[in-house]
Amino acid sequence: MLNWTGHPLVDVGIAVILSFVDKEDPQTVTENDLTVVADFIEREYVRQPLTSYLNVALPNSGFTQPAFSKTPERRFEYAVLVSRYFGGNVETTDEKCVFTGLPTPAIIYNGPSNADFQLGRAYRQHVPMTLGVGNVNFYPNGDSGLPVSAAIMLAFQAFPLGCAKVSGRLLAVHSNDPALTLFFANQFWEGNRSAISMAHAQDSTKLAGRVESMRTLLVQELANAYHHQIERRNAFDDQYISLTAYYLTNMGANPEIAIFSLPSSTIRFLSQAQSADYAPIWNRIVSVAWEQEPTKDKKKRKEGDEPYQPRRNWLYEDIWTLPQNAKRFLKTYFLRRAWKYASLDKGDPRASYSLMREVDLVSWRLTSLFMERIMNMNKEQVEQVRTLADALANYIATENDKSFFRRFATVSKYYQLRLLLIKANTEYARLGNAPFLTLDNFLGVFEEGEEIAYSNWDLSRDLVLIRLVEQLHASGWLSHHQDELDAIADQHDAVLEKEIEEREGTIGE
Repeated sequence: MLNWTGHPLVDVGIAVILSFVDKEDPQTVTENDLTVVADFIEREYVRQPLTSYLNVALPNSGFTQPAFSKTPERRFEYAVLVSRYFGGNVETTDEKCVFTGLPTPAIIYNGPSNADFQLGRAYRQHVPMTLGVGNVNFYPNGDSGLPVSAAIMLAFQAFPLGCAKVSGRLLAVHSNDPALTLFFANQFWEGNRSAISMAHAQDSTKLAGRVESMRTLLVQELANAYHHQIERRNAFDDQYISLTAYYLTNMGANPEIAIFSLPSSTIRFLSQAQSADYAPIWNRIVSVAWEQEPTKDKKKRKEGDEPYQPRRNWLYEDIWTLPQNAKRFLKTYFLRRAWKYASLDKGDPRASYSLMREVDLVSWRLTSLFMERIMNMNKEQVEQVRTLADALANYIATENDKSFFRRFATVSKYYQLRLLLIKANTEYARLGNAPFLTLDNFLGVFEEGEEIAYSNWDLSRDLVLIRLVEQLHASGWLSHHQDELDAIADQHDAVLEKEIEEREGTIGE
C-alpha cells in the first residue's frame, strides 16, 4: 500500500504515518494503521491550533477556508474525504497514482467556495507548491491536477505534521537514507504534538514554533540523529548519506520554497566529529559558537524577564557553507581567528575568537579529519603537513626562535614565507644540524610544481600552523613565550581593525 517514493513531500508524509504507529518500514503499514492517522486528522485538523497552522501548507483546503469554518460539519466531511478513502471497497478510476501505480479514487466532492474536485486528483489545497483546481499549466497533457491514490492523499495531509515551524514557514527534511527522513519527521512530529497539547491547555489558536534558526535547528537535529543511530548501527561513518531541507510557505499569491543541501562528505565529517575520538574537543568548539545576548538587549533586560535563549550556533550556520567555505571555516573555528564581519554588539562570538586565549581549542586531530572529509585531502597530503609542522615545532623549540614563529604565523606574502623557511633552514644546517625542511616536503605542502605556489598557499600555512601551535602548546614552549602569542594576536587585531574600517568606509575620511 505504501513505500518510499523519493519525493520529499510524500516521503515525509509517509514518515509521519510510520511515527504514528511506531513502525519503520512503510510496506508493513496496514489499513488499520492508516485509520489511526485518519482519526487524528478528523479530530484535530478541524479545530485550532491546527487550522491556523495548516494555512502555511494547505491553504484553500477544507481545513482552512473561511467558507468551511461557517459550516463545521462540512469541514469534518472534508476531513473524512481526504483521509478515509483507502479501503478496498472504494470505487476507482482507470488512472494510476503517479507515486505508487495504484488506482485513484473516483469520488467527486462538491464543496463550498469553488472547491469542487475529484478525490483522485490532487491540487494546491492537497499538495504544497502545486496549482489550484482548473489550472492546466505544468501538468501532463494539459490535464488539471495530479493523480494520486487515497493512501498518498493521506500522506500529503500528514506532511505538515512532520515539519518544524520556523519563522512562520515549514521546514521539511528528506534524505537518500529513509531512516534519516523518518528520524527528522518523527522529531518534528513529537515537537508539534507537544505544541498542540500546550495550545489546547492554554486555549490558544497558535501552534508554537521552534526558536532556533533553520540552519542551526537542522544541524542540531542531525547531531541528535547521530546519537540515535549509533545505538542501532555505525551511524553514518561508512555510508554516503546526503540531506536536503525544504523551507517553504504555500500561503497567498506568492508561495516560496528555499532548498538547502548537505553533501555526504559534510554529514560524514559531522558524524565522526561526534564520535568518542573527537567529541571532547568538538563539543567545546561548538559550545562557544552559540550566539550571545546582544549588548543593547542586555541593557534593556529587567529582573524577572525570561532568560535569553540563543537562536543560532554560528558553527552550525557555517556548516552549510562547506565545502566551498572551508578556508574561512578552518581559520575561524580551528585556528581561532576573529572574523572581520562578526559583531559582539550583535551577539556574534566569532568577533572575540583569539588564538592567544583559546589555544587549548586548537586540535590537529580534528583538523586532519576536516582535511580528509571536507577538503578531500588524502592521508599522504595530511601526513606531509603534519611532518612539516612537527619539524618546524622541533626547530623553534630547539633554537628558541621566537621571531621565526611570529613571522611564520603572520606573513602575508608567499615569497616572504618561502624566504623565511629557506633562511631558517640554512641557518639551522649551518649550526651543524640536519635540515628540518626537505625539498619534497616543502613542495608537497606549498607548491604545485617547482616555483609555482598553490593559489591557497596561506591555507596550507594555516594547516601547518594549527599542528605547530598544538605541538608547541603540548611541549610547554608556548606557556613560556606567551608574549609571542600576544604579538601575533596584536598583529591580527590590527589587520582585522583595518579590514573593518575599510568595510565601513572610514579610511581616508
